[in-house]
Amino acid sequence: MSRKLFGTDGVRGTANSYPMTAEMALKLGAAAGEFFRRAGATAHRVVIGKDTRLSGYMLENALTAGLTSTGMNVLLLGPVPTPAVGFLTRSMRADLGVMISASHNPHHDNGIKFFGPDGFKLSDAAEVEIETMVEADPNLALPENIGRAKRIDDAVGRYQEFVKTTFPGGLRLDGLKVVIDCANGAAYKAAPEVLWELGAEVIPVGVSPNGKNINQRCGSTYTQTAAEAVVAHGAHVGISLDGDADRVMILDEMGRVADGDQIMALLAGRWADEGRLQGGTLVATVMSNLGLERFMTGRGLRLERTSVGDRYVVEAMRRGGFNLGGEQSGHIVMTDYATTGDGLIAGLQFLAEMARSGLPASRLCQQFETVPQMLKNVRYAPGLEPLKAEKVRAVIAAKEAEIKGKGRILIRKSGTEPLIRVMAECEDEAMLRDVVDEIVGAVQAAV
Repeated sequence: MSRKLFGTDGVRGTANSYPMTAEMALKLGAAAGEFFRRAGATAHRVVIGKDTRLSGYMLENALTAGLTSTGMNVLLLGPVPTPAVGFLTRSMRADLGVMISASHNPHHDNGIKFFGPDGFKLSDAAEVEIETMVEADPNLALPENIGRAKRIDDAVGRYQEFVKTTFPGGLRLDGLKVVIDCANGAAYKAAPEVLWELGAEVIPVGVSPNGKNINQRCGSTYTQTAAEAVVAHGAHVGISLDGDADRVMILDEMGRVADGDQIMALLAGRWADEGRLQGGTLVATVMSNLGLERFMTGRGLRLERTSVGDRYVVEAMRRGGFNLGGEQSGHIVMTDYATTGDGLIAGLQFLAEMARSGLPASRLCQQFETVPQMLKNVRYAPGLEPLKAEKVRAVIAAKEAEIKGKGRILIRKSGTEPLIRVMAECEDEAMLRDVVDEIVGAVQAAV
């Protein structure tokens, strides 16, 4: 059975429109509760976190109603980063974790992500089964077995204390001036406080959420704001998170951006030197730059590629016993520390290397020369299938033949938005622009 509700990162859509309605959240909560009770769990406990979107209140209440109706006890964490939900699901011995967030999307979108008792995101098979249960009448608990709901007031503090344990002992951030852009999102409290407690001089940006300004001209998908702050304050480095803080971009002292590929290269090289890189392998997606692959090969290391989506990166890491992976977009997964991408922990690892080496961010941000890469998105109306159009397929085939041996093309539907993503890499930048523009033009004509 194919998934209808779940995409590559949970259920996502426009708030108060299908499937992001209170009614659907109620059904999802009841289905998830029934799924985990049926799986033999004894504690019947679930933790729910959210980011700072206005619609989070609505979805949190609806999920709580659905979960308690099937006998699950709900622990409400309030606004916390997505990785905090993975961590607290395990540390609080819960059967299920839920994060209400649409990550880097604007405030009018929202989403629901599920974590298993091990703190990892649910498998495709589990999501299919929950979808099946959504379509059926829930098996409601008897009146005396209805669950309770309790708010956990110190959830952010618990996460902060854990995050600090991932920073190398004996190192501090004294003397470092750090811009931290929290995207008016879930890490607006945790991230600045952790950096300050580790000794940094902190310049906070995007720490005034109002329910509607999450990711608005700030955060990892709009690094200009952090870059301007770095230059204006003479900061040594900038850390730019997304709305749920599972992504990160690093900015050097001149405001230049290092994406997930450069951060992964830095960590992979360092960990390999220390004998910490399991299997000598870094796991990344098909979107990662060819330059990263050349960097790994040049070090005698290996890059394993997966489909787009941090869940697929994590699955490959667990399958192969690897401990470092991620995405060009800034998801950095370090299973020695966390079960999912954690932008704050990744940022701390970068700062630790600055403190350890004494090198400026600009030296650490450029681990390899990138192969010219271009990515363009084409939005389409839900229900359309532009990639099946005959003219689109013909243009793609022609351009693939043209670029063969000189570069590569990757075209895919986004798993989180109604977008067709057209990406190409090629040393010949004129050919690169022509290939991408021709394909984008054909897709636009089709939609």
